[in-house]
Amino acid sequence: MTEDHCDESALAYACDRIVRDYMCVKRGESVVITTDSAHDQQAVRALYLAASAAGAKPVILTVPQLPFQGSLADPYLSDVTVAAVANSDVWFDMTFPYLAGSKVYNAALETRRTRCLELADLTPAGITRLFGFVDLDELFTLQVALDELVTASVGKPGRVTSANGTDFEFVIGKPATRKLRRIDEPGLYTPPGSAVIYPEDDSVRGKVRFDFAYHEYYTELDEPVELEIDRRIVAVKGGRTDYMPMERALRRAARGEYGSIIHLSIGFHPAARLGGRSFIEDIRVTGSNAIGLGIPWWKPGGGENHPDGVLPMQSMWIDGRCVVEDGRIVWPAVSEQAARFAGNFIPTLSPT
Repeated sequence: MTEDHCDESALAYACDRIVRDYMCVKRGESVVITTDSAHDQQAVRALYLAASAAGAKPVILTVPQLPFQGSLADPYLSDVTVAAVANSDVWFDMTFPYLAGSKVYNAALETRRTRCLELADLTPAGITRLFGFVDLDELFTLQVALDELVTASVGKPGRVTSANGTDFEFVIGKPATRKLRRIDEPGLYTPPGSAVIYPEDDSVRGKVRFDFAYHEYYTELDEPVELEIDRRIVAVKGGRTDYMPMERALRRAARGEYGSIIHLSIGFHPAARLGGRSFIEDIRVTGSNAIGLGIPWWKPGGGENHPDGVLPMQSMWIDGRCVVEDGRIVWPAVSEQAARFAGNFIPTLSPT
């Protein structure tokens, strides 16, 4: 892992873009920033100052670092945290493991008031890269193109391979989430830079090998974790010291079983860096695939408790046509935009 420094002025610029441009924070709105005792506070302070400068009423709420994500975190959360987030207009979650799927998240969504951005384990430098180094309008041109490709491909077969031995097939299901250029509607949102695919239930067959994993924590693996899948995960192999955390996480997420593949993705953010520092950033690196495991959130017992594996430098086919080749987006309808980002990308730190 390389050291990851952050320029304070660049971070301030990125946080201002998050607050004013991306999350559409308005004067007088109540903003809650949840963080944990293990999170780097530089980004927390920068986001707080940006919200304050926008005329909002920000509050920082710090909790002990949670042992688990989602509803598994419920026993460790106070009523104060639930009440504060449920009374917010905008909620920035900077905890990791994160609060999405927990009783805090459910209380916020029930109000149909709160706009939540899941920043989770992004480092200050990661926030700067994802939000400060790119023209967000141009980035969303590619976001929309890939999201439309996925939507138009519902019911079609897909395949993913990689040099590490991954090779599995699936059928593309209906989209279950969406990304907005400007977030002015209640709900949970994640940073731009990845297009999510939800495979049809029990359609995945083959072998997946991860190089990074988020099980009980996020880490680069000394040895890939390998999953054998025949509609459901039937075997877990490899991983060395990460084998047991992954198996425990799988069983927690699927009521004692291993579960199945919940989601796949195509990362395409040109400024994102792969390095094992941040799960949220690594899955947005061009060519990365975030593979969710467990029970889908729309099924009984499902939720945001699932572990994830990260597969960099993937190749993906949809209906027999190559979309991503060795980490490079080659689908004709979006390759021009992708090439502009990847080949001619120059970081920008000020408005043009």
